[in-house]
Amino acid sequence: MNLQYSKSYGFLLLLVFLTIYANAQTPSKVYSADGISVKSYNFEGLRPILERKATDTTYVINFWATWCAPCVAELPNFEKLTTAYPDSKIKVILVSLDFTKQVEKNLLPFLKKKQSKSEVVHLSDPDANSWIDKVDPEWSGAIPATVIYNPSLNLRKFYEQSFTFEALQSELKPFITLP
Repeated sequence: MNLQYSKSYGFLLLLVFLTIYANAQTPSKVYSADGISVKSYNFEGLRPILERKATDTTYVINFWATWCAPCVAELPNFEKLTTAYPDSKIKVILVSLDFTKQVEKNLLPFLKKKQSKSEVVHLSDPDANSWIDKVDPEWSGAIPATVIYNPSLNLRKFYEQSFTFEALQSELKPFITLP
C-alpha cells in the first residue's frame, strides 16, 4: 500500500468517526417554549449520557413520561435529589419518553408548571425494541425505570420500579457518601 493511499484512507476513517461522534452528541431537535428547553435525541444520541466515562459524578437517569401516573408521582423525589445534596456530585437526568407529537403540547407545559430543576431530555427513538436491551438487558420496557451509575467506582444498577425519596437515598449509598 503506498503512503499517499494510506494517509487518505486514514483521513477518511477519521472523518467518518468524527461525523458519527458529532451526530451522536447533537440533538435531533430542541423544543422550546416559555423559557423551557428540551433537547430531543434518538437512542444513539442519548447513549453517551448513559455511558459517561472518567468522571466521579454519580448519574441518576430516570425514564418517564407525562402520561405515566407512577412516573409523575415519583418525579418530586428525583427533583429533591437535585437540591438536597448540593455538595455531592449527583447529576439527575430525566429522560422523557413522551410521544414526539406531545412534547410541545404536554411535556414543556408540564415542566414549566412543575418548575423542574433537573436536566430533562426527550428520547424520540420510536424503535424501543432496538434500544431497551442496550439500556439494560433486564428491562421489560415498563416505566418508570432508573439507571444509577458512577464511572469512577465502576458501579451501575438498573431499577424497573417507582421510588420514594428514602428508597432513592438508600440505593444511592453505595455510589456516594451522603451527609
